[in-house]
Amino acid sequence: MALVGPVGTTRSGEIHAALRRAILDGTYAPDAALPSERQLSDDLGASRHAVREALKRLQQAGLISISQGGATRVRDWRRHGGLDLLLALGTEAELPPEELGLVGAMFEMRASVGADAARLAARRAGPAVRAELQARAAALAATDDLVARTAIYDVLWDAIIDASGNLAYRLALNTLVAGQRVLSFDASVVGPEVGDAPAVAALAGAIARADEDAAFAAARALLVRSIPDTKA
Repeated sequence: MALVGPVGTTRSGEIHAALRRAILDGTYAPDAALPSERQLSDDLGASRHAVREALKRLQQAGLISISQGGATRVRDWRRHGGLDLLLALGTEAELPPEELGLVGAMFEMRASVGADAARLAARRAGPAVRAELQARAAALAATDDLVARTAIYDVLWDAIIDASGNLAYRLALNTLVAGQRVLSFDASVVGPEVGDAPAVAALAGAIARADEDAAFAAARALLVRSIPDTKA
């Protein structure tokens, strides 16, 4: 089990990352027993304290269950993991196993959350926000620079998420943005979205006139363009 981490990574952090990867890639299957704390310490050449701290973090993430006097067993992370695991996978130095399909999954989540957030924004946004969204769509259309358009587009979506009034959507977006070690929203990735100024204007217009169905459809049509499997 490799224990190589970036400069500044603690020993417990290296152990935690290695064990987590072994759980995610199936080396340790659900309900499998992990080696004992003493065995891990001997195998990895690490202190019991470092191993104990790593196991505690795995337990907090829902990846293992620790039984006093019994075996430490692997849990089914697909059923017990949360957004904190998604964030960890998106920000750690070592990329998660490719077979997890994490990039596609995160873009699909973005499309689903974004489309419904646009629907809610059409219902809940105040007059000032509706005007702001249309102004930002116009500013996006007024420049041909893809990087500048992307910056405007990011702010527009930030306003849509806030206007949805859904805290869970806000936190989910925060998680996706923080996970840019895996998922990038730069101009080279979301170009098909920001390059279509009329589609962005249609989204802002639907929200401005409180048309929930049109806002949902316009947002969805934009966001699915960046899902890897649906790219032209």
